[in-house]
Amino acid sequence: MAQVLIIGASRGIGLEFVRQYRVAGDRVVATARGEEALAALRALGATALKLDVADTASASGLAWQIDGHQFDLVVINAGVYGPRHGGLETPTAAEFDAVMHTNVLGPMRVLPQLADALAADARIGILSSRMGSIGLRESNAGWLYRASKAAVNSVMKDAALELAGKASLCSFHPGWVRTDMGGSGADIDVQTSVAGMRTVLATLKPEHSGGFFNYDGQALAW
Repeated sequence: MAQVLIIGASRGIGLEFVRQYRVAGDRVVATARGEEALAALRALGATALKLDVADTASASGLAWQIDGHQFDLVVINAGVYGPRHGGLETPTAAEFDAVMHTNVLGPMRVLPQLADALAADARIGILSSRMGSIGLRESNAGWLYRASKAAVNSVMKDAALELAGKASLCSFHPGWVRTDMGGSGADIDVQTSVAGMRTVLATLKPEHSGGFFNYDGQALAW
């Protein structure tokens, strides 16, 4: 039975991670911002923690909330899409701050607080997106979101270097998933996406740490 931490589990992919790990019999700690979402997590048998990664005071309190835990698996899922601007359509300062604070500063706040709460050979997955890849890019739609996901890949790589020998890290493209963000016309359901990412995490080796993977395990270009 593994100990699992899911950051950002109020709905969609994060909530499905909680469901699947609980069905597997694992002990799950999961975070959400609102009371309704926290109650839903408790109903699934998870330990629910209130956390908003975009809020300085809330994010800084994570370490004491997970004190004493030794997590085998961590998923950092909290994220927002933001405005659906194309390239060269400048976001407002508020739009930029909302996306970058959640998608980039959020993981930068969370990762340092995990160091003392990781079991030996822990594995950490960060939800990114193929849209963050520069090498695979063929469109500039959602350029603020793309910039944030390219940045979080950089954050993951630096954390992988820092935690080498203690934990293995990777970034994920979860696929185009039928969620509130992905929409009803997306390619795959959330169950397929999460099951694939769980398999990748379960088999992630130290030599693969710092990698960027599709939900099905395919390595992706940066």
